[in-house]
Amino acid sequence: MTSAAQGPGVYAALIHYPVYNKRMEVVSTSVTNVDLHDLSRCAATYGVKRFFVVHPLSTQRRLVEEITSYWQEGYGSGYNSDRREAFSLVEVTDSIARAVDQILAAEGRKPKLVTTDARTFPNSINYIGLRRLIEAGEDPYLILFGTGWGLTQEEMTAADYILEPVYGTGEYNHLSVRSAVAIILDRLMGEKWWV
Repeated sequence: MTSAAQGPGVYAALIHYPVYNKRMEVVSTSVTNVDLHDLSRCAATYGVKRFFVVHPLSTQRRLVEEITSYWQEGYGSGYNSDRREAFSLVEVTDSIARAVDQILAAEGRKPKLVTTDARTFPNSINYIGLRRLIEAGEDPYLILFGTGWGLTQEEMTAADYILEPVYGTGEYNHLSVRSAVAIILDRLMGEKWWV
């Protein structure tokens, strides 16, 4: 049984705005098909209750809806039922605030916001600490994953928790968002292989 089944629940959001580009300018990034496939499957594997795709542009939201519809109702729904199940978790929205409102409506309380980044912040929480909070089952959590070069400083500091970075063994630290989500969800909600 996953920790998500024990408490109010864990939600995840892929944020396309507001994020930085490599020049640290605030931009919106493009939706990518592979992110939707891999992250919905990851969310389903680890018991995430809803996977939000956040984008302010209606054209990009429509693209997500078209891809999702193909795997929910189109040819893909009959071709691959596992993909249909994973895509049932996808929810498209135009802002983080709207995702928070949807969770509030579903859970009866606002979620604790958790941001992720490859940068280190002085008030970061480690994986064991956040896992314990999630397992306590007192609050819903919304984990924000930034695209591009990460969430803006404003989004980071507005969060309830900033999760420490995923560290490798070398100095290089720029994982794809898909890799980071898989590692983070496994650490927070996966099997306790060390016990």
